[in-house]
Amino acid sequence: MEWQKLLKNSYSNGGNKLYNIAEKTFKEALKHAQNVEIYIQREKTLEVDIQRDRIDLAKEQHLTGLGLRVIEDKRMGFSYTTDMNRIEDAIEAAVFNMRANEADENFKFSKPSHYPHVKKIYDKSFHDLEVADVHEFAERMINTVFDEGCEPTSGGFTASHLQTLLLNSNGVETEYKSTGFSAHISVNAKENNFKSTAYESDASCLMSLEPEKISQAACKIAKNSIGGERVETDDMSILLDYHAINGILATFTSAINADNVQRGRSYLRDKIGEEVANPEMNIYDDGRITGGLYSAPIDDEGTPSQRTPIIEKGILKNFIYDLYTASKGKVESTGNGMRSSFSSIPTVLTTNIILDFQDKIKIEDIRRGMLVTDVLGAHTANPISGDFSLEANNPFFIENGEIKYPIKKAMISGNLFNILKQIKMIDSRIRQIGTFITPRILIETIRVIGG
Repeated sequence: MEWQKLLKNSYSNGGNKLYNIAEKTFKEALKHAQNVEIYIQREKTLEVDIQRDRIDLAKEQHLTGLGLRVIEDKRMGFSYTTDMNRIEDAIEAAVFNMRANEADENFKFSKPSHYPHVKKIYDKSFHDLEVADVHEFAERMINTVFDEGCEPTSGGFTASHLQTLLLNSNGVETEYKSTGFSAHISVNAKENNFKSTAYESDASCLMSLEPEKISQAACKIAKNSIGGERVETDDMSILLDYHAINGILATFTSAINADNVQRGRSYLRDKIGEEVANPEMNIYDDGRITGGLYSAPIDDEGTPSQRTPIIEKGILKNFIYDLYTASKGKVESTGNGMRSSFSSIPTVLTTNIILDFQDKIKIEDIRRGMLVTDVLGAHTANPISGDFSLEANNPFFIENGEIKYPIKKAMISGNLFNILKQIKMIDSRIRQIGTFITPRILIETIRVIGG
């Protein structure tokens, strides 16, 4: 089979020939298994790294990979390849693994359905970009840092184009394109004998990032953090900035994961229908929201993306499922079967988590508290109990609605599932960091440990 020739044609024909590769693999695999799924990703990446005040590496990469799953007699096998001359070997490996694995009636492939049109996840201007353009973007970030009187320590910018194709023996044939752009910068600020550091990042599906704004934001935090004061250990209100929200609420995404629920590893496992959060708060997993960083018409199993209510008016409504956990739970998949790449099988993961509030308060309403820009050690939080003790990064003391001064060192300690009932929305812009789309939020009372 002329696999490699087909691959070359796919580059010259805008990727249309990827389907030919998938179809030929599909037909060959059907000779060895009753049920077959082909998942192909073709990616082009432009990337640049920043080390201190220089650009360390700028590169362009191309990668095409094929993931293959087969099911027969309730057994599933998987393999993958990046070598289109060795697809027959990948088929043989998948079939071998299938025969060696234990039977499980919950292995399923998706069925044909209606697929939503998802807006603003693809920017055709990507094709005009060259390595020189990402190099210039990084230079603008570096120059802005120096203009702000700070020093860059590290950073980077990545632009990527991804084409995804999936077909299976149930008749599913889907294909879509997406783009992604992300940038980050870390800086030092110095004044007399004092030094502080800060970090900022931004990401979008569209080429809308502004390097100057990213660097200016990092420098502002760093300069404002110089000469911090001590804070006494006490209970107080905490205002969480966007990066801090992403760190603290990471445990929540584990708790609503159906795989963890079914394994008894979720605090929320038996709380469907119960009030678990502020009655003024709604939380949704939305894989089709316009411009969402994790939006797509389908998940990585071919299930249509959807908007799933997780919490409504404080009541726990749903968990998130892929096809396997949905079969075990005798429910429908919520479109959350995700792969890290073609080289992995789907697992349950969130898409875009939206925090929506019916009530808003202003920062002026905070009598005494602390602004937390980011947190360190989020990975140490207990994913089952929700207990955490995290270092507050670039914290500031708030008094009578005003940010008074930077704090030298502080820890925050609490329990995620307790603070869900205390969370309120600060009247601020909505922003996506990681999986979370949210305004700034306020935790009414939490333990602050002074340093």
